[in-house]
Amino acid sequence: MSSKKMVLSVALLGAVASAPSFAQSSVTLYGDLDAGLLYTNRTPGANAGQNAGHQFSFMDTGLTPTVFGLKGSEDLGGGLKANFQLESGISIANGALSHSNGNYFGRQAWVALDGGFGEAKLGLQFSPFFLAIDGSDPRNLAHFGSGIVSYVDNVLATGLFNSNAISYTSPTIAGLTGSAMLALGGQAGNFQAGRQYSGSLTYQNGGLMINAALYDGNSGGTAITPLSSTVAFVGRTVGVGYTFGALTGKASFTSYKVAGSFSNNVYSGGLDYQLNPALDLNGGVWFTSDRNNTANHSVMGAVGTVYSLSKRTQLYGQVAMVNNHGAMNSGFGLSDNTVFGLPGTTVGVDVGVRHAF
Repeated sequence: MSSKKMVLSVALLGAVASAPSFAQSSVTLYGDLDAGLLYTNRTPGANAGQNAGHQFSFMDTGLTPTVFGLKGSEDLGGGLKANFQLESGISIANGALSHSNGNYFGRQAWVALDGGFGEAKLGLQFSPFFLAIDGSDPRNLAHFGSGIVSYVDNVLATGLFNSNAISYTSPTIAGLTGSAMLALGGQAGNFQAGRQYSGSLTYQNGGLMINAALYDGNSGGTAITPLSSTVAFVGRTVGVGYTFGALTGKASFTSYKVAGSFSNNVYSGGLDYQLNPALDLNGGVWFTSDRNNTANHSVMGAVGTVYSLSKRTQLYGQVAMVNNHGAMNSGFGLSDNTVFGLPGTTVGVDVGVRHAF
């Protein structure tokens, strides 16, 4: 090899060696579709407290919300990752936006840095308070007969979908994980308008889980959401769960102190039993009481079964009952005519199919 060719070869090798190495990244399209049939023996009418009679109808999402989204991650090296998620809720009944704050990506829209220090996240996201309620719900927040119905009954979308939010979740140390969130109202001259903050602490040791969380939010602010997500309320929750083999038991206490409305305590408990890899059975009870007037109270109970045809497709059946006293108007579902209920006892039956991709 001539000296000129050798110099050129060395130069080319040096250029390749000094070229920047690009981090590995991935983007995933995912979704959940859920639909079923619903029968209720009593249905709220046009006027408050009016019973319009029994109803047989199509039910949009009886088990999980129908959503689609994009999520991705880029390995930045040194244990640091950049993550993002965009998620939209839709109605499988008519294709409209649903199960969100009413905006196109109204469920989640955030970017985050994740590393040994924990995760810092910016954008529209679930609050630590809501995630703690999810973690201690015996029916995994099924949209028919679970703790999410009590949540929406009290505060609509507030705390589920937090706009303008900044959060931090710590690494797990000795079984403890902490999370804190601040959502900025963004109103000039008024820091308190629309301001929301939340925090949680979770302890996990083997089959034992204990969590506690708080939420404090003000009305107002500059966040534009078709479905109200700034109901002024103070929330507190404490939950516990224990898994022994195929059986998991969970119980919780949650307080919703809503400005200008009820001040409700919700007590819940239930069991989930994985009978075999394909068949799951679960049930729970939720007792709600207005602490300002205990004559206003309700009991909701639900049982359900899920049969997995595959890893992605499931059939399910659920039965729910709610009994309201005084001015309480609890419902047992998140579809039309089931979010809020009537005085006395109402029963509903739901069967459906869920597919994930």
